[in-house]
Amino acid sequence: MTGKILDLYKILLKYYGKQNWWPADTQFEVVIGAILTQNTAWTNVIKAINNLKSHGLLEPEKLYKTEPKVIENLIKPSGFYRQKTKKIKNFLDFFIEYDFCFDKLCKEKSLREKLLKIKGIGKETADSILLYALNCPYFVVDSYTKRLSIRLNIIDNEGVKYDDLQSLYESELPRDLEVYKEYHALIVEHSKTYCKSKPACSPCPINLMCKYYNKS
Repeated sequence: MTGKILDLYKILLKYYGKQNWWPADTQFEVVIGAILTQNTAWTNVIKAINNLKSHGLLEPEKLYKTEPKVIENLIKPSGFYRQKTKKIKNFLDFFIEYDFCFDKLCKEKSLREKLLKIKGIGKETADSILLYALNCPYFVVDSYTKRLSIRLNIIDNEGVKYDDLQSLYESELPRDLEVYKEYHALIVEHSKTYCKSKPACSPCPINLMCKYYNKS
């Protein structure tokens, strides 16, 4: 196992180039995007984000004062819009304790634990906020990470826990914000391009590393 995770990062980076993820103009846009992207494609998130932008609502104070029905209508493209509106409101109820100030939020010593106490904010969403909005070094694990890790024999247990897989990646990577950001984005890009549920193995640049391909 030693070195395999880092080697994979280098191969993906060389093949795809820098992804410069997360695409957002502000920290708050990252937060909203992290909530909206739950259970939907990023293309749908963009539509919802643009709706909020066009109404001048991608500011925490303004969104906090906005009626839920208005938010629901604007974020409809992202799906599950009622639930996501509640999650956004839950985050804003938390964020107001810090005067809607990201500098104050960053000074919170147990920030991850507090984010996870917000109803609707799970580990992947919390770590996305921490990494991309607040520049805190937490490696983001998603379903793509898990699927790729199983196929490459990085893990052999489909029931692996989020924290265990995160710790595995963090233990083999330099504690570097840009590496964490790029790696997560590269895994997403590769999984959408080749390592799908029904993978395109033949043209895949890492197929020789893959037990799935070698069995076929």
